Amino acid sequence: MDPSDLADREARIRMMQAHKAHMTQFVPWASETGFTVTQVERGHVWGVQPFLEKLIGDPDERVIHGGVITTMLDNLCGMACAAQLEELRFVATLDMRIDYMRPAESERPVIGEAECYHLTRSVAFCRAWAYHESQDKVIATAQGAFAINMPRPLIRPGEAI
Repeated sequence: MDPSDLADREARIRMMQAHKAHMTQFVPWASETGFTVTQVERGHVWGVQPFLEKLIGDPDERVIHGGVITTMLDNLCGMACAAQLEELRFVATLDMRIDYMRPAESERPVIGEAECYHLTRSVAFCRAWAYHESQDKVIATAQGAFAINMPRPLIRPGEAI
């Protein structure tokens, strides 16, 4: 690997970390749920899904809907894959498996964590966890494969496509 590639990747990770509060604004369903990114490292991203009334899946138990947790984990996986790549590329979910271990606790935010653990030329592989305090009592786990798309220019909000 060329040393300048490493410097570019580290600069991109620093950029992602600096702009983590805005990372979900380009993904409509992520911004709709109120999900936020809290930390970015090379190949590893953390986030929080706050508890919101509109996201309740079980009115009797008052817990976040499982589909919201799936959305968060899918987003985190894509971001972790992007944070692992040597150059800025977008990824798209090819396949994702979610295993639910237990429901989220009533009226509590959910922490999510994703790690990109393997890259090929065209596919990134990622795993993720949803929990409250720690992975010791996980709510759900995910594992997925993500297509690595060809580089393309970024489109800023409000710009014509």
